[in-house]
Amino acid sequence: MTGRNEGRQTAAAVASPGPRTQPGVAAGGIAQASAVRLPSTLRVGLSRGVVELKQFFRQKDAVVFTFAFPAFIALMLGLIFDEPVHGIADVRISQVFVAGMIAYGIVSTAFISMGVGIAVDREDGTLKRLRGTPVPAGAYFIGKIVLVGVSTVAGIVLLLAVGVVLFDLKLPTDPARWLTLGWLLALSVVSCTLLGIAASALARSARSAPAVLNLPAIALQFVSGIFVHNDALPDGMITVASFFPVKWMGQGFRSVFLPDSMMVQEAAGSWEPGRTALVLGAWCVAGLVLCLLTFRWVERDSR
Repeated sequence: MTGRNEGRQTAAAVASPGPRTQPGVAAGGIAQASAVRLPSTLRVGLSRGVVELKQFFRQKDAVVFTFAFPAFIALMLGLIFDEPVHGIADVRISQVFVAGMIAYGIVSTAFISMGVGIAVDREDGTLKRLRGTPVPAGAYFIGKIVLVGVSTVAGIVLLLAVGVVLFDLKLPTDPARWLTLGWLLALSVVSCTLLGIAASALARSARSAPAVLNLPAIALQFVSGIFVHNDALPDGMITVASFFPVKWMGQGFRSVFLPDSMMVQEAAGSWEPGRTALVLGAWCVAGLVLCLLTFRWVERDSR
C-alpha cells in the first residue's frame, strides 16, 4: 500500500501544473515584454553622433585646425596669386583656389580625421569594448558620419565666407548648380569617409596615423590641381590624378562656383559632370570593399 501511495503521489506531482497564476498577469507580462524593443541602429548611431560632436568640440586645437586650415591655405594662396586667369578677365586665380579647396576640406575632415579617429579608438580599446556590448557596429560608424557631416558643412561655410568676403567669389544663383553641389558633397563625403576607414588599418598606432594619412592626402592635392593651378601641372600628373577622386572633386566644385568660361582651363576642356559622378560613385564602391577587407577592431598585436 505504501508503494502504491508513493507512486500515486509521484504521478500526481508530475501531472499537476503547480501553483496557478492569474491569467491576466501572465498575459500582461508577456505583452509588456514584447512591447519593449531595443532602439534601432539609426537611433543609437545618432545618439553616438552627439557624443562624438561633444568630444570633438572639447578639443579646441582640433576644432581650429579642422575648420580653419583649408580656409587658411586658400587665404594664403589667394593673396599670393590674386591675379586674373590668363585669357579670362572676369575670374581671378584666388577664386579658382577657393572653389577647388572645398575638395581638400572634405579630404581633411572625412579621410584624415576619420582615419585618425578610428586609429585612436582602436588603440585606446574603444572598438574592443564596443564589440562586447549590444551596440551594433553600424551605430559606431553612423556616429562618425554625423561628426564628418557637421564638420564638413562648417568647414565649407567658413571657406566660402573667406572667398566671398576677400576674393569676391560669386555664389551660384542657378538652382541646378546647387543641386550639383548637393550630389557632389554626398559622393565626396561618402567616398572619402569609406577610404578613411579603410586607410586606418595602415597605421600601426594612433601616433603614426596622422603621418600615414596626411602623406597621400597632401600629395593628391598637388597632382590634382588643388594646391597648384592646372596650367602648371605636367600631363603625366594630370593622368595619374584622373584615377583618384580628389581631381574630380576639385573639378566638380569649380563647376559650381566658377563661370562656364573656365571650362577651357580643365584637362578635357569641359566640366564633365557625368564622368565626375561615375568616378566618385566607383570610389564609393571601392571604398566599401576596402573597408570590408581591411577594417580591424583591435590592434595587430592584440589579435
